[in-house]
Amino acid sequence: MSPRAERIHAALPQTQCTRCGYPDCEGYASAIDAGEAAINQCPPGGAEGIVRLAAITQLPVAPLNPVNGVEAPRAVAVIDEAWCIGCTLCIDACPTDAILGSNKVMHTVIERYCTGCELCVPVCPVDCISLENVTGDFTGWQAWSQPLADEALARYTQRKVRLARSELEHHQQLEAKALEKLADLPAHTHGAQGAEADRKRAVIEAALARARAKRGA
Repeated sequence: MSPRAERIHAALPQTQCTRCGYPDCEGYASAIDAGEAAINQCPPGGAEGIVRLAAITQLPVAPLNPVNGVEAPRAVAVIDEAWCIGCTLCIDACPTDAILGSNKVMHTVIERYCTGCELCVPVCPVDCISLENVTGDFTGWQAWSQPLADEALARYTQRKVRLARSELEHHQQLEAKALEKLADLPAHTHGAQGAEADRKRAVIEAALARARAKRGA
């Protein structure tokens, strides 16, 4: 990011809710810096957030764009444990790893780490996640704080690192399996001969190439 984009990013609430139309707060900050997005697309930041962005960008203050949502009290997700089936879809959707659980095991939300992004709600197949107002009448930055934003960004960054590491390990495993098959092709192609053997070798080599490309080798 450019220095100005970094300043814009630092002024955002870091809920990573995507309501701005971008995949995360960093993406929105870069889009504003590039002149591709307006400064009034962040509902969690609300009116005060727009003023902050206007001060950085020297753009005029504008009302929050209703297309992106409305300024509202901060909510946290609550899982109805009686209905949770342990599908893990909400865990995958949570940008700050605020949901604990595993496959076919009941999940629960760690309230402190929940940013109220709402991304877990639409992915739940049994509709067992609700949102609970935790700030009363306070909205926008009055319902949030810089320390909470800093913590949310740190957890989001840690999550991205974890997912990148897991993906790398996955492709390393695929590469190792492909190399193992190539090292003993007859055993892994069940004695195929001629054109069939060539076809199976090509399939394995293609899989090897994909795995290496994914891990940047």
